[in-house]
Amino acid sequence: MKPVAHLGALYLALCCLGGARGLWRSDSHEWHKLIMVHHWPATVCKEVKNHCKDPPDYWTIHGLWPDKGEGCNRSWHFNPEEIKDLLPDMRIYWPDLLHPSPNRSLHLWKHEWEKHGTCAAQLEALDSQKKYFGKSLHLSKELALNSTLQKLGITPSTYYQISDIKDALVSVYGVVPKVQCLPKQGDEEVQLLAQIEVCFSKDLQLQNCMEPGEPAPRGPEARLAGSLGLEICKDGILFYPALNKTNH
Repeated sequence: MKPVAHLGALYLALCCLGGARGLWRSDSHEWHKLIMVHHWPATVCKEVKNHCKDPPDYWTIHGLWPDKGEGCNRSWHFNPEEIKDLLPDMRIYWPDLLHPSPNRSLHLWKHEWEKHGTCAAQLEALDSQKKYFGKSLHLSKELALNSTLQKLGITPSTYYQISDIKDALVSVYGVVPKVQCLPKQGDEEVQLLAQIEVCFSKDLQLQNCMEPGEPAPRGPEARLAGSLGLEICKDGILFYPALNKTNH
């Protein structure tokens, strides 16, 4: 009986080894692609109204999200000490638009790590807080969304066909992105450009966010977009609004 008892103890030890990491492994948390999400502050701030304070006038990171699974390890808490070397870039590229307070960005980064990062950490390249946030910054800089849109001639205060924006982005990235809008409301004549998603495979190579005939998302991205009142842009015209700093 001793070998059996020994194996049982060994199994228990292996389950506990590494603490946080042992808890991700569940079919419900298995994901297939990563979604690099940037949002446009002018539209986000229009949606949340008085919650913004001094928003930047450039596209910022919203998050890096696995397409399935949320909160994969609730015991793996966010620790800002682990990303202190990244903070100068985090404050520029990944500010919190929704929680104006002295440490406002900590709220967003905590949320992104505990909800999405703990699931992304299934990959060795993302299996620590420093790796997750560092790789997110790296991918964002590689995409260079702000300068890419400028080079394509896509600038604020302009109306566009949604198909023209998608086609322009495909011409640069070689994959189909997902573009989300704030639906028209009140005195708005058209939907507003809000969020651009570019997707990556598990080996961190660009891939299409949606294949032809693929149904609309139902996972974390759909719920989070819905919480901000966003939806996949409808075919037709959208407006790319400029940031009106006098309103913030």
